[in-house]
Amino acid sequence: MTNNDTLRRLRYALNKNDLAIAQITSKSGRETTEEEVINWLKLEDEPGFVALSDKDLCSFLDGLIVEKRGPRPDGVVPAPLEYLSNNEILKKLRIALNLQSDGMLAVFKKAEFDVSSAELGSFFRRFDHPKFAKCPEQVLRKFIKGLSV
Repeated sequence: MTNNDTLRRLRYALNKNDLAIAQITSKSGRETTEEEVINWLKLEDEPGFVALSDKDLCSFLDGLIVEKRGPRPDGVVPAPLEYLSNNEILKKLRIALNLQSDGMLAVFKKAEFDVSSAELGSFFRRFDHPKFAKCPEQVLRKFIKGLSV
């Protein structure tokens, strides 16, 4: 799943229009226009398609955190990550939506997808932890689907 696919799915799940996506992304400090968002949301074979970088998707997710939870007390917006893994995307969605484990499991249940508490916890561990697990695309896809149900 490409970053563009992820943004398309999140846009649908969160029920946001192009302008709202641009405004959310701008809250992270990356000024974004509605035209940029339209080009990100186009399919790969459409004219004007622009591939969404990890940095830009991270800016959207950081903006979503600011939108849903407010700015950090110190007012600092973190710099966008150069590389964004599925684990990081899931972690940022969890923070933005203020979900604990039981809330995340409920979202997976809406998508009719079974994830154990231990498996879910392994996605949020540090990558060098012995019980760390990479988040498969299917898990991220099902989580976003559960948000839209």
